[in-house]
Amino acid sequence: MRKITISFSILLIGMIAVSCGQGKNKGKKKDKKKNDTEEAAAQNPPGYDLSNPVEYKMPHELLEISGIAFNKGDDNVIYAEQDEDGNIYYLHPGDKQTKSAKFAKHGDYEDIAIGNGQVVILRSDGEFHSFPLTEVAGGQIKSQKVKNLMPAGEYEGMHFDNDTKKLYILCKQCDIDKSTDNNSGYIFDLGKDGTVTKTGDFTLDVRDIDASGEMKKFKFRPSALAKNPLTKQWFILSSINKLLVVTDDKWKVQGSYMLKGFLQPEGMAFDSKGNLYISNEGDEIASGNILLFKYAKPK
Repeated sequence: MRKITISFSILLIGMIAVSCGQGKNKGKKKDKKKNDTEEAAAQNPPGYDLSNPVEYKMPHELLEISGIAFNKGDDNVIYAEQDEDGNIYYLHPGDKQTKSAKFAKHGDYEDIAIGNGQVVILRSDGEFHSFPLTEVAGGQIKSQKVKNLMPAGEYEGMHFDNDTKKLYILCKQCDIDKSTDNNSGYIFDLGKDGTVTKTGDFTLDVRDIDASGEMKKFKFRPSALAKNPLTKQWFILSSINKLLVVTDDKWKVQGSYMLKGFLQPEGMAFDSKGNLYISNEGDEIASGNILLFKYAKPK
């Protein structure tokens, strides 16, 4: 009888131990799921999942696609330019072919903006080329250019804000920023006749950018910027740093996110629904593309 009692006690203890173990495992699974969710949120700006894009592969002409833009956020047609030739391209997202028109000779063109019925192309040395949007479909473009409106440097990021009706440029690498922790920016009026007139400036404090502490090791080199039409936040892209930085409407940094799995992110735009588009240059193996990140209102 004593043996039976001892055996029953051992069995009972074993069952309790297994039950406790299962309870702990369930708790661990819940904790892991919670941690995974929190980690995913930390890697993505609110409303977007950077790991789950819709990919639009670009035709060969846009292997070196750089800047992209919409006209008033209309996602039916996306306008683009590439690094070397003086052409503006336009297509519906998903099209396998593109149409184009020439606006200038070969040059190092970096970004495109559309506003007030005008197209503006930014060259890396800060030179602007502007022309009416209506001339693009006709294929006959007569552009005007203006330079020396900004300090010497390298410029890649430009955006026309439909709210303020202003053109914003952020310096990638400028002499005046060498001894500071800032990236300088400039604000322009864009006339309905294509004239570009400087009206102000702003600064982005690089010290506020902290992506795992890595920003302390190198300078921030912006390659594109765009304003979210829903949240009014500025999204700033850096191809070299592989970073997406988000600021408020006063350029105060609110978050920075590492870009993983991107080829060479060079251009960025939002449509009127708040969906985010990032263009990537291709290489010998992969074609250029535009990645669409659909907006989902944070819960």
